Amino acid sequence: MSAEQQYIDLYLQCAPLISKHSAGVLNEKREAAFAHFREAGFPTREQEDYKYTDVSQYFAPDYGLNLNRLDIPVNPYEVFKCDVPNMSTSLYFVLNDIFYNKELPRIPLPEKVIMCSLKEAAEKHPDLVEKYYGKLADTSKDGVTAFNTAFAQDGVFMFIPRGVVIDKPVQLVNILRSDVDFMVNRRVLIVLEDGAQAKILACDHAMDEVNFLATQVIEVFVGENAVFDFYELEETHNESIRISNLYVEQQANSNVLLNGMTLHNGKTRNMTKVTLAGEGAEIHLNGMAIADRKQHVDNNTMIDHAVPRCNSYELFKYVLDEEAIGAFAGMVLVRPGAQQTTSQQTNRNLCVTRKARMYTQPQLEIYADDVKCSHGATVGQLDEKALFYMRARGIDQKEARLLLMFAFVNEVIDTIRLDALKDRLHMLIEKRFRGELNRCQGCAICK
Repeated sequence: MSAEQQYIDLYLQCAPLISKHSAGVLNEKREAAFAHFREAGFPTREQEDYKYTDVSQYFAPDYGLNLNRLDIPVNPYEVFKCDVPNMSTSLYFVLNDIFYNKELPRIPLPEKVIMCSLKEAAEKHPDLVEKYYGKLADTSKDGVTAFNTAFAQDGVFMFIPRGVVIDKPVQLVNILRSDVDFMVNRRVLIVLEDGAQAKILACDHAMDEVNFLATQVIEVFVGENAVFDFYELEETHNESIRISNLYVEQQANSNVLLNGMTLHNGKTRNMTKVTLAGEGAEIHLNGMAIADRKQHVDNNTMIDHAVPRCNSYELFKYVLDEEAIGAFAGMVLVRPGAQQTTSQQTNRNLCVTRKARMYTQPQLEIYADDVKCSHGATVGQLDEKALFYMRARGIDQKEARLLLMFAFVNEVIDTIRLDALKDRLHMLIEKRFRGELNRCQGCAICK
């Protein structure tokens, strides 16, 4: 039986159950998404956007799914003690793909801000959710997005009204928990109205050493003059698979910073598509991956300059050790009429061993003549001259290598606009390079 067929059969058998434990707005998209999935199937390397990652093979095993939405017997506020020193956050949790609502964070959000389960939001604010849900995530163009839309029953909804500023960061912790091989399908819908401001730190953790497969579709709408920072930190284990599709739409004079960091994983495939839909919009799209053993990290990005006078700045860096595989494919599209566009795209990669592999494909498509656009990519090894220079001054080889790798990724960390998070990541990255357990201090989950 093919990977697709087992899920086609499952959906046909369990569609009423899936819908029963979800909400009307989500269910309205389900049948069309299933039809698109049934037609397209899971992506393979024959598709240009997936040429470096055969996603279809990840779905072949028999994973468990919580279609009945059974409660997970854990209170994350009691067992999850991780924090970022000197950075107080409004802390929320998603257990597998269920938003935890039995306890509220100690730091409340401003009045009129909605932060809750997507299912709950679809029931209490159906018109609001219907206005945005599924509008960016086109199920006809991506098999994983279609699959997720067909099977996702819940997720996270965040709505920030016009002019509201959230001073403190919001931390969203995704926890994978299961005694058997398990699949989760999460949705995240974030809406910032005109003039709103927010910063979100999303962290992925795994409690158990079983095989996990997590699909995730995130839709972000950023209104005029809004400011939004979104940081993603993946720190799971070697048996986890993460497939995440992030869609962002920006209106005039908005400013967005996206920074995705993979510190520890098994197989990761991230897609980010940003549409600059209003003049004066600016996007800073950054990413970093540290991988060793046989870990795999693939980032596929698309920045669509749909209107004039927008700016995009993109920086991705990889450090690959042992037999790790990295991939980066970045497309910047400047549409006809999108004059006075500024775009910079940079991908730099470090292969520490000769067995590590990096595939990079920076791309520019420009259909306007008054633009300033550049792109470039490099793949190399540690600078032998720099190593010799450091060893000649009494630094042993292991420490010298660590310092060079740390300096290499530091440029991405410095783009973070939260000083406390920046300091925390410096510490975590140093521990990662030293081969120490990359677990947050004081966490009962990450013991």
